Amino acid sequence: MLDPEIQPIVDLMEAAPGPPAHEIPVAQSRATHDRETAVMSGPGEAVADVREHAVPGPGGPIRVRVYRPEGEGLLPLVAYVHGGGWVVGSLDGFDPLCRALANASGAVIASIDYRLAPEHPFPAGADDVRAAVRWLAANAGELGANAGRMGIAGDSAGGNLATVAARRLRDEGDSPLRFQALIYPVCDSALNTPSYRERASGFGLSALSMKRYWELYLDGADGAQPDASPLRAADLAGMPQAFVLTVRSDVLHDEGEAYAHALERAGVPVALRRYDGAVHGFFRWLARSRLAREAVAEVGGALRKGLA
Repeated sequence: MLDPEIQPIVDLMEAAPGPPAHEIPVAQSRATHDRETAVMSGPGEAVADVREHAVPGPGGPIRVRVYRPEGEGLLPLVAYVHGGGWVVGSLDGFDPLCRALANASGAVIASIDYRLAPEHPFPAGADDVRAAVRWLAANAGELGANAGRMGIAGDSAGGNLATVAARRLRDEGDSPLRFQALIYPVCDSALNTPSYRERASGFGLSALSMKRYWELYLDGADGAQPDASPLRAADLAGMPQAFVLTVRSDVLHDEGEAYAHALERAGVPVALRRYDGAVHGFFRWLARSRLAREAVAEVGGALRKGLA
């Protein structure tokens, strides 16, 4: 049973006129996602400072928007990777969420504007996130942050890119990341879990939409490789400790929880939190959902504790 504030939102989404979401052209999907996010997120909270930086990246400069909450001295630093199926989502769309997360965590939040598919398919987004994290760690002091207290967070496809970057940085040695917060992350390209069958439609994000996102992102690449499907990684030992949030009414529910358990089996400290009354995408709905505000506060608290 969905939360009483969530159910009417889902009903409106499911009753929307026009073709199903997985058939809408990419440009229209991007505009629709940004409009929905603006309405559902609200104007955003005040923070002490917001600045943008152009970070060197493998495909050219990467925009990174940095949010500093109130606080003295060098604060923890969190790279944030927005969701949107690697295809939609923007810095502006996720601006209210990043403001709220900065205040909830007491950390400097750096939102990464990675390249999107299909114009820039796999592994462009993952490469951008890794490069941005390296830059943030090297320049933390100039951002008023402490590189020794650095984490990464992301929702949905952003959670995928966040944990892939964490593993790649681990493999390179001397990773700057100490914590990862993954909000209903995409973890496997197989699309064959029970949650994909049981929640294929009727809860916002559909199985057919995820299939389309994967096809646009991979562009023919092998989805089983761990840089695409982090659940397929052979060795997760030594990854940053994790907070993983899942929602029951979500096609991604099973793979997110499977990934949390895989981290646990590898010896990584993990806190797994399931929101039973929510659906995929609710984390952005700050202006319309008490549950969303509670989730942001909980993720912020986990970051605060993990980077203490």
